[in-house]
Amino acid sequence: MAELAAAEVYAPRTIQVWRTLLNWMAFFFQIFAQILRGTPSFTQVLSYVGIRHGSLLDSVPHSPTFKPLSAVELPDFAEEPEEAPPPAAIPVSGGGGREIDDVSPLEKLTVVLDLDETLVCAYETSSLPSMLRSQATEGGLNWFELECISSDKEFEGKPKINYVTVFERPGLKEFLNRLSEFANLVLFTAGLEGYARPLVDRIDVENRFCRRLYRPSTISTEYREHVKDLSSLSKDLCRIVIVDNNPFSFLLQPLNGIPCIPFSAGQSKDEQLLQVILPLLKHLSLQKDVRPVLYERFHMPEWFQKHGIPASGWTNAL
Repeated sequence: MAELAAAEVYAPRTIQVWRTLLNWMAFFFQIFAQILRGTPSFTQVLSYVGIRHGSLLDSVPHSPTFKPLSAVELPDFAEEPEEAPPPAAIPVSGGGGREIDDVSPLEKLTVVLDLDETLVCAYETSSLPSMLRSQATEGGLNWFELECISSDKEFEGKPKINYVTVFERPGLKEFLNRLSEFANLVLFTAGLEGYARPLVDRIDVENRFCRRLYRPSTISTEYREHVKDLSSLSKDLCRIVIVDNNPFSFLLQPLNGIPCIPFSAGQSKDEQLLQVILPLLKHLSLQKDVRPVLYERFHMPEWFQKHGIPASGWTNAL
Protein backbone atom coordinates (compact mmCIF):
# COMPACT_ATOMS: atom_id res chain seq x y z
CA MET A 1 0.00 0.00 0.00
CA ALA A 2 2.82 2.35 0.81
CA GLU A 3 4.37 1.70 -2.61
CA LEU A 4 1.04 2.31 -4.32
CA ALA A 5 0.56 5.60 -2.48
CA ALA A 6 4.05 6.70 -3.41
CA ALA A 7 3.36 5.86 -7.04
CA GLU A 8 0.13 7.89 -6.98
CA VAL A 9 2.03 10.91 -5.60
CA TYR A 10 4.92 10.46 -8.00
CA ALA A 11 2.85 10.23 -11.17
CA PRO A 12 1.05 13.62 -10.88
CA ARG A 13 4.29 15.32 -9.93
CA THR A 14 6.01 13.79 -12.94
CA ILE A 15 3.25 15.05 -15.22
CA GLN A 16 3.51 18.54 -13.71
CA VAL A 17 7.27 18.58 -14.23
CA TRP A 18 6.89 17.53 -17.85
CA ARG A 19 4.25 20.20 -18.45
CA THR A 20 6.57 22.84 -16.99
CA LEU A 21 9.44 21.67 -19.19
CA LEU A 22 7.24 21.71 -22.29
CA ASN A 23 6.07 25.26 -21.52
CA TRP A 24 9.68 26.46 -21.17
CA MET A 25 10.67 24.67 -24.38
CA ALA A 26 7.81 26.37 -26.24
CA PHE A 27 8.85 29.77 -24.84
CA PHE A 28 12.49 29.38 -25.89
CA PHE A 29 11.40 28.08 -29.28
CA GLN A 30 9.52 31.36 -29.83
CA ILE A 31 12.67 33.32 -28.98
CA PHE A 32 14.74 31.12 -31.29
CA ALA A 33 12.25 31.61 -34.12
CA GLN A 34 12.43 35.38 -33.68
CA ILE A 35 16.23 35.23 -33.83
CA LEU A 36 16.15 33.22 -37.07
CA ARG A 37 13.78 35.69 -38.66
CA GLY A 38 15.91 38.63 -37.47
CA THR A 39 12.82 40.77 -37.03
CA PRO A 40 12.52 43.83 -34.78
CA SER A 41 9.86 42.04 -32.74
CA PHE A 42 12.70 40.24 -30.95
CA THR A 43 13.03 43.42 -28.89
CA GLN A 44 9.50 42.79 -27.68
CA VAL A 45 10.52 39.28 -26.63
CA LEU A 46 13.46 40.71 -24.69
CA SER A 47 11.20 43.16 -22.91
CA TYR A 48 8.92 40.26 -21.96
CA VAL A 49 11.74 38.57 -20.03
CA GLY A 50 12.71 41.84 -18.34
CA ILE A 51 15.66 43.08 -20.42
CA ARG A 52 15.97 46.82 -20.78
CA HIS A 53 17.12 47.85 -24.21
CA GLY A 54 20.18 50.10 -24.05
CA SER A 55 19.19 52.34 -26.94
CA LEU A 56 16.77 53.97 -24.50
CA LEU A 57 19.81 55.13 -22.57
CA ASP A 58 20.33 58.84 -23.30
CA SER A 59 18.50 58.54 -26.61
CA VAL A 60 15.05 59.06 -28.04
CA PRO A 61 12.35 56.36 -27.85
CA HIS A 62 10.76 55.52 -31.18
CA SER A 63 7.12 56.04 -31.96
CA PRO A 64 5.09 52.95 -31.03
CA THR A 65 3.28 53.29 -34.36
CA PHE A 66 6.46 52.88 -36.39
CA LYS A 67 6.77 49.72 -38.45
CA PRO A 68 9.81 49.06 -40.65
CA LEU A 69 9.02 49.25 -44.33
CA SER A 70 9.02 45.89 -46.04
CA ALA A 71 10.68 47.52 -49.04
CA VAL A 72 13.79 48.15 -47.00
CA GLU A 73 14.87 44.55 -47.48
CA LEU A 74 15.32 45.20 -51.22
CA PRO A 75 15.68 41.51 -52.12
CA ASP A 76 16.33 42.23 -55.80
CA PHE A 77 18.56 45.27 -55.49
CA ALA A 78 21.89 43.50 -54.98
CA GLU A 79 21.45 41.83 -58.35
CA GLU A 80 21.15 45.08 -60.28
CA PRO A 81 24.28 46.13 -62.19
CA GLU A 82 25.94 49.31 -61.05
CA GLU A 83 25.53 50.78 -64.54
CA ALA A 84 21.77 50.27 -64.53
CA PRO A 85 19.82 53.49 -65.20
CA PRO A 86 17.71 54.88 -62.36
CA PRO A 87 13.96 54.19 -62.28
CA ALA A 88 11.64 56.54 -64.12
CA ALA A 89 12.64 59.95 -62.87
CA ILE A 90 10.33 62.41 -61.22
CA PRO A 91 11.04 66.12 -61.73
CA VAL A 92 13.21 67.41 -58.91
CA SER A 93 14.10 71.04 -58.43
CA GLY A 94 16.57 72.79 -56.17
CA GLY A 95 19.46 70.52 -57.14
CA GLY A 96 21.75 73.09 -58.68
CA GLY A 97 20.11 73.00 -62.13
CA ARG A 98 21.75 69.74 -63.28
CA GLU A 99 20.59 68.36 -66.62
CA ILE A 100 20.14 64.67 -67.39
CA ASP A 101 22.87 64.79 -70.04
CA ASP A 102 25.36 66.55 -67.75
CA VAL A 103 28.68 64.72 -68.10
CA SER A 104 30.53 66.69 -65.42
CA PRO A 105 32.17 64.57 -62.68
CA LEU A 106 29.85 63.71 -59.82
CA GLU A 107 30.52 65.08 -56.38
CA LYS A 108 31.27 62.47 -53.76
CA LEU A 109 28.14 61.07 -52.17
CA THR A 110 27.50 62.13 -48.55
CA VAL A 111 26.07 59.34 -46.38
CA VAL A 112 24.62 60.26 -42.98
CA LEU A 113 24.45 57.29 -40.60
CA ASP A 114 22.40 56.86 -37.46
CA LEU A 115 24.00 55.07 -34.49
CA ASP A 116 21.64 53.17 -32.15
CA GLU A 117 19.82 50.23 -33.74
CA THR A 118 21.38 51.12 -37.10
CA LEU A 119 25.11 50.50 -36.62
CA VAL A 120 25.07 49.10 -33.07
CA CYS A 121 22.75 48.24 -30.20
CA ALA A 122 23.58 48.94 -26.54
CA TYR A 123 22.29 47.50 -23.27
CA GLU A 124 22.84 48.46 -19.67
CA THR A 125 25.49 46.01 -18.49
CA SER A 126 23.88 45.52 -15.08
CA SER A 127 20.61 44.30 -16.63
CA LEU A 128 22.11 42.27 -19.50
CA PRO A 129 21.68 38.51 -18.94
CA SER A 130 24.88 36.52 -19.42
CA MET A 131 22.84 34.13 -21.58
CA LEU A 132 22.19 36.86 -24.15
CA ARG A 133 25.85 37.84 -24.23
CA SER A 134 26.86 34.19 -24.66
CA GLN A 135 24.38 33.68 -27.47
CA ALA A 136 25.59 36.80 -29.26
CA THR A 137 29.22 35.68 -28.90
CA GLU A 138 28.43 32.21 -30.20
CA GLY A 139 26.58 33.84 -33.09
CA GLY A 140 29.74 35.75 -34.04
CA LEU A 141 28.70 39.25 -32.93
CA ASN A 142 31.48 41.61 -31.85
CA TRP A 143 30.78 43.36 -28.57
CA PHE A 144 32.53 45.51 -25.98
CA GLU A 145 31.81 47.14 -22.65
CA LEU A 146 31.86 50.91 -22.31
CA GLU A 147 31.78 53.63 -19.68
CA CYS A 148 29.81 56.70 -20.65
CA ILE A 149 28.73 59.88 -18.91
CA SER A 150 25.03 60.14 -18.18
CA SER A 151 22.99 63.33 -18.19
CA ASP A 152 21.97 62.44 -14.63
CA LYS A 153 23.98 63.64 -11.63
CA GLU A 154 25.17 61.81 -8.54
CA PHE A 155 23.99 62.99 -5.14
CA GLU A 156 27.16 65.11 -4.81
CA GLY A 157 26.60 66.77 -8.16
CA LYS A 158 29.15 64.64 -9.98
CA PRO A 159 28.25 63.23 -13.40
CA LYS A 160 26.84 59.73 -13.22
CA ILE A 161 28.75 57.01 -15.05
CA ASN A 162 26.76 54.41 -16.93
CA TYR A 163 28.15 51.04 -17.94
CA VAL A 164 26.83 49.65 -21.19
CA THR A 165 27.52 46.63 -23.37
CA VAL A 166 27.60 47.45 -27.08
CA PHE A 167 26.99 44.93 -29.87
CA GLU A 168 28.17 45.77 -33.37
CA ARG A 169 25.91 45.05 -36.30
CA PRO A 170 27.36 42.22 -38.43
CA GLY A 171 29.77 43.51 -41.06
CA LEU A 172 30.09 46.97 -39.48
CA LYS A 173 33.83 47.45 -39.95
CA GLU A 174 33.81 46.18 -43.53
CA PHE A 175 30.76 48.31 -44.25
CA LEU A 176 32.49 51.49 -43.06
CA ASN A 177 35.69 50.57 -44.92
CA ARG A 178 34.01 49.95 -48.24
CA LEU A 179 31.57 52.84 -47.91
CA SER A 180 34.35 55.34 -47.18
CA GLU A 181 35.93 54.48 -50.55
CA PHE A 182 33.19 56.26 -52.49
CA ALA A 183 31.33 58.43 -49.93
CA ASN A 184 31.84 61.04 -47.23
CA LEU A 185 30.57 59.66 -43.93
CA VAL A 186 28.70 61.66 -41.29
CA LEU A 187 27.55 60.25 -37.93
CA PHE A 188 24.26 61.80 -36.81
CA THR A 189 22.63 60.50 -33.64
CA ALA A 190 19.86 61.76 -31.38
CA GLY A 191 21.83 60.37 -28.45
CA LEU A 192 23.71 62.63 -26.06
CA GLU A 193 27.39 63.21 -26.68
CA GLY A 194 28.44 61.79 -23.32
CA TYR A 195 27.05 58.43 -24.38
CA ALA A 196 27.67 58.48 -28.14
CA ARG A 197 31.15 60.00 -28.41
CA PRO A 198 33.11 57.24 -26.59
CA LEU A 199 31.05 54.64 -28.42
CA VAL A 200 31.87 56.09 -31.84
CA ASP A 201 35.54 56.34 -30.83
CA ARG A 202 35.52 52.56 -30.45
CA ILE A 203 33.84 51.72 -33.77
CA ASP A 204 35.59 54.45 -35.79
CA VAL A 205 39.25 54.13 -34.80
CA GLU A 206 40.27 55.12 -38.35
CA ASN A 207 38.25 58.38 -38.15
CA ARG A 208 36.21 57.66 -41.25
CA PHE A 209 33.44 60.00 -40.11
CA CYS A 210 34.28 63.48 -41.31
CA ARG A 211 31.65 64.91 -38.94
CA ARG A 212 29.85 63.75 -35.82
CA LEU A 213 26.53 65.28 -34.81
CA TYR A 214 24.66 64.63 -31.56
CA ARG A 215 21.28 65.49 -30.07
CA PRO A 216 21.84 69.29 -29.89
CA SER A 217 22.14 69.27 -33.70
CA THR A 218 18.61 67.90 -34.11
CA ILE A 219 15.57 70.14 -34.31
CA SER A 220 11.97 69.92 -33.08
CA THR A 221 8.97 70.10 -35.39
CA GLU A 222 5.25 70.21 -34.73
CA TYR A 223 5.09 66.49 -35.51
CA ARG A 224 8.26 65.05 -33.96
CA GLU A 225 11.19 66.11 -31.80
CA HIS A 226 14.86 65.47 -32.54
CA VAL A 227 14.49 65.48 -36.32
CA LYS A 228 17.72 65.41 -38.36
CA ASP A 229 17.84 68.29 -40.83
CA LEU A 230 20.14 67.49 -43.75
CA SER A 231 20.15 71.09 -44.93
CA SER A 232 22.52 71.84 -42.06
CA LEU A 233 25.08 69.66 -43.84
CA SER A 234 24.45 70.65 -47.46
CA LYS A 235 22.18 73.01 -49.37
CA ASP A 236 22.40 70.71 -52.38
CA LEU A 237 20.29 67.65 -51.54
CA CYS A 238 21.05 65.83 -54.79
CA ARG A 239 24.02 63.92 -53.39
CA ILE A 240 23.20 63.29 -49.73
CA VAL A 241 21.32 60.42 -48.07
CA ILE A 242 20.52 59.41 -44.50
CA VAL A 243 20.29 55.82 -43.21
CA ASP A 244 18.20 55.48 -40.06
CA ASN A 245 16.03 52.81 -38.44
CA ASN A 246 13.54 55.53 -37.49
CA PRO A 247 12.07 57.21 -40.62
CA PHE A 248 10.79 60.13 -38.54
CA SER A 249 14.43 61.19 -38.23
CA PHE A 250 14.37 62.34 -41.86
CA LEU A 251 10.90 63.84 -41.77
CA LEU A 252 12.19 67.11 -43.27
CA GLN A 253 13.85 65.40 -46.26
CA PRO A 254 11.92 62.15 -46.88
CA LEU A 255 13.24 61.89 -50.43
CA ASN A 256 16.77 61.48 -49.06
CA GLY A 257 16.03 58.82 -46.47
CA ILE A 258 16.78 55.10 -46.38
CA PRO A 259 14.82 53.34 -43.58
CA CYS A 260 16.64 50.26 -42.31
CA ILE A 261 15.46 47.40 -40.10
CA PRO A 262 16.32 48.02 -36.40
CA PHE A 263 19.17 45.90 -35.05
CA SER A 264 19.25 44.03 -31.74
CA ALA A 265 21.65 41.57 -30.12
CA GLY A 266 19.45 38.66 -31.16
CA GLN A 267 20.14 39.23 -34.86
CA SER A 268 23.54 37.57 -35.29
CA LYS A 269 22.63 36.60 -38.88
CA ASP A 270 21.65 40.14 -39.89
CA GLU A 271 22.89 41.08 -43.39
CA GLN A 272 21.47 44.58 -43.77
CA LEU A 273 24.75 46.51 -43.92
CA LEU A 274 26.67 44.50 -46.52
CA GLN A 275 23.91 42.81 -48.50
CA VAL A 276 21.20 45.48 -48.54
CA ILE A 277 22.36 48.97 -47.61
CA LEU A 278 25.84 48.94 -49.20
CA PRO A 279 24.65 47.88 -52.69
CA LEU A 280 21.96 50.55 -52.59
CA LEU A 281 24.46 53.25 -51.56
CA LYS A 282 26.87 52.13 -54.27
CA HIS A 283 24.09 52.47 -56.83
CA LEU A 284 23.16 55.91 -55.49
CA SER A 285 26.78 57.06 -55.76
CA LEU A 286 26.43 56.74 -59.56
CA GLN A 287 23.34 58.96 -59.75
CA LYS A 288 23.31 62.70 -60.38
CA ASP A 289 20.33 62.98 -58.03
CA VAL A 290 19.55 60.33 -55.41
CA ARG A 291 16.01 61.51 -54.76
CA PRO A 292 14.20 60.04 -57.80
CA VAL A 293 15.72 56.64 -57.07
CA LEU A 294 14.82 56.72 -53.37
CA TYR A 295 11.32 57.95 -54.13
CA GLU A 296 10.72 55.02 -56.47
CA ARG A 297 12.08 52.63 -53.86
CA PHE A 298 10.36 53.81 -50.70
CA HIS A 299 7.65 56.39 -51.50
CA MET A 300 8.37 58.03 -48.17
CA PRO A 301 6.15 61.13 -48.72
CA GLU A 302 3.13 58.85 -49.01
CA TRP A 303 4.28 56.92 -45.91
CA PHE A 304 4.37 60.16 -43.90
CA GLN A 305 0.95 61.15 -45.21
CA LYS A 306 -0.45 57.86 -43.89
CA HIS A 307 0.93 58.86 -40.49
CA GLY A 308 -0.88 62.21 -40.55
CA ILE A 309 2.01 64.36 -41.71
CA PRO A 310 1.07 66.43 -44.79
CA ALA A 311 3.36 66.59 -47.82
CA SER A 312 3.01 70.35 -48.26
CA GLY A 313 6.61 70.90 -47.21
CA TRP A 314 7.93 68.65 -49.98
CA THR A 315 5.77 69.60 -52.97
CA ASN A 316 8.50 71.89 -54.29
CA ALA A 317 10.83 68.92 -54.57
CA LEU A 318 8.41 66.66 -56.44
